[in-house]
Amino acid sequence: MAKGLIQTANWRSTTLIVSETALIIGAVAVSVYLRVGGHAWPAVLADMLPKALVITSICQVCLYYGDLYDNPHVARNRAELLIRTLQALGVTLLILAAVYTLFPQLTVDRGVLAPAAALAVGAVVAWRFVFGWVTVQVGPRERLLLVGKNASALALARELHERTEAGVRIVGYVDPDANDGGAMGQLDFLGTVEDIPALVRARGVDRVVVSLVDARGKLPMDKLLDMKLDGVRFDHFASVYEEYTGKIAVENLRPSWLIFSSGFRKSHPLLAVKRGFDIGLSLVGLLLALPMMAIIYVVVRVTSDGPALYHQERVGLNGRIFFVHKFRTMRLDAEAATGPVWSSKNDVRITAVGRVLRRTRLDELPQLWNVLTGEMSFVGPRPERPSFVEQLTATIPFYGQRHVVKPGLTGWAQVRYTYGASVEDAIEKLQYDLYYIKNLSFALDLVIVLETIKTVILRRGAQ
Repeated sequence: MAKGLIQTANWRSTTLIVSETALIIGAVAVSVYLRVGGHAWPAVLADMLPKALVITSICQVCLYYGDLYDNPHVARNRAELLIRTLQALGVTLLILAAVYTLFPQLTVDRGVLAPAAALAVGAVVAWRFVFGWVTVQVGPRERLLLVGKNASALALARELHERTEAGVRIVGYVDPDANDGGAMGQLDFLGTVEDIPALVRARGVDRVVVSLVDARGKLPMDKLLDMKLDGVRFDHFASVYEEYTGKIAVENLRPSWLIFSSGFRKSHPLLAVKRGFDIGLSLVGLLLALPMMAIIYVVVRVTSDGPALYHQERVGLNGRIFFVHKFRTMRLDAEAATGPVWSSKNDVRITAVGRVLRRTRLDELPQLWNVLTGEMSFVGPRPERPSFVEQLTATIPFYGQRHVVKPGLTGWAQVRYTYGASVEDAIEKLQYDLYYIKNLSFALDLVIVLETIKTVILRRGAQ
């Protein structure tokens, strides 16, 4: 089966991590050889290997938090790639200096470290350029033909056009209605359903992707069956969209797809592990954050009228109402005249201190208590206010399905989508939330936690 964007990103990251680990350790090995010569090299290298692994681990963390493993835009921009790589390696040296001060036993001899650092920088930078070139030059590895046209098809085409490393190309689309042809954005109209066999052969199509929203009742199923038996591969648009975007297209969703698709499993062992993870992480978080929370509490009280903590109704698991706890970031009478309204960019109701708290996500720290008490999970769809949920449930299909799991302090939508506060943004975030619910796993939770830390450090999506 073809790899989707998520699998491709994982393959790309794993390849880079393994190869760059080998390059960094290799740089240390070469430096040791230059330092001691061939006779003593094996013994010294054996003693140096644990220290080399420390250097490698720190370097990999810095590269990851420099957004150098899963950001295709950085990979395509050589100047930015060079700058970020050098920055990450520079931060690695600073961290190593601190580590060597605290743990002198890990110190690498200067006669080894300096040449190793120079070799590692050159090797990693050169490999990044080579890897980026190779992943683009290998060309598309899968070619898709769409049946039907809609906004989701255009969204998929745009995303695949930008994600060249995914190796996927949409050759065009056919329309069940012979009289409804014409170019659709980046997608070329190639004909009707009757033309599918010829197009598959002529265009080297690997998969024919059918949008049942557009094609239901218009497809000659007997002819499609003949094509299937003749070797043409068909797939549901909703499945392909999920595979290549990391979200589920609400526009193309049908209850039958939800019922018969794989996923949406919540086993008792998984929920038990997830709850244990929540308790452990929230306890550690509260203990570490208490001094910071005390400072924030005082600052909020001193800089604006009203209480420092804000308690607001939210909708939780199975539609149950609970109170979420936050540090107050708006003035006390923020909704006195308007009632519940979404926050907007540059919202005048937000205080100066509140703006800083929102940008750094520090206003969310009291929600660790919600996680500890079981009202929330550390990872899950973000909880919304009851009035908004009522409005969105009436407007957006399947919106209520996001309440089949506990709401989270962070979530897949938060690390994949920028901040937004509108019905359109709610639809986009719901598509990510449904993907998370469908693919719920402890491994996905760990990925989201790591991505959340990076999001906070890089201040992405902050208002």
